[in-house]
Amino acid sequence: MKRVSVLDTGLGNLRSVEKALETAEPGVEVERTADPERVRRADRLVFPGQGAFRDCMRALAGGLGDALSERLRAGVPYLGICLGLQVLFESSAEAEGLPGLALFSGRVERLTPDGVKIPHMGWNQLALQGAGHPLLDAAGGEGAWVYYVHSYHALPADPALVVATSTHGPHRITAAVARDNVFAVQFHPEKSQAAGLALLRAFLAS
Repeated sequence: MKRVSVLDTGLGNLRSVEKALETAEPGVEVERTADPERVRRADRLVFPGQGAFRDCMRALAGGLGDALSERLRAGVPYLGICLGLQVLFESSAEAEGLPGLALFSGRVERLTPDGVKIPHMGWNQLALQGAGHPLLDAAGGEGAWVYYVHSYHALPADPALVVATSTHGPHRITAAVARDNVFAVQFHPEKSQAAGLALLRAFLAS
């Protein structure tokens, strides 16, 4: 049986992610953990998130971040959600001077109002970029509706990382990034109904 570790940094509604994973694949072993050794034994890693970048990176500083980085570089399948996408980058405007995990080059920037409400909360459609990604195809692909709750989004230095975007007013939001075993989304699959459950099911099967 696959063991899925949901990283617990003390932020966000972790239970909703756990329940969505259990619904997507009944019988899957899902554990919420902040234990670096349990992270090192996981078959799949899920990093959910709502919360502040600074608080999140402080929670990762006690060894959890090292274990996560080791497993990412070892090729363990990873799904980052919202803040779980943002921490993969070098820095964030939300916490100037505090480095991220720097798995990818780039920065997280705040969305500006520009005639739209921030935080960005609600449903938006996906626009696939490049070849897209199998997990996005499972969610419905081009035009699939997904749910967002955020004020920041990532701007990767390498545009090839971006496999989907969404539009919010004048903003072109980085909706999903992917490279090798790492897949991360700015939207919330656990709040995205059938599309989100299909994405989670495909991740667990990958």
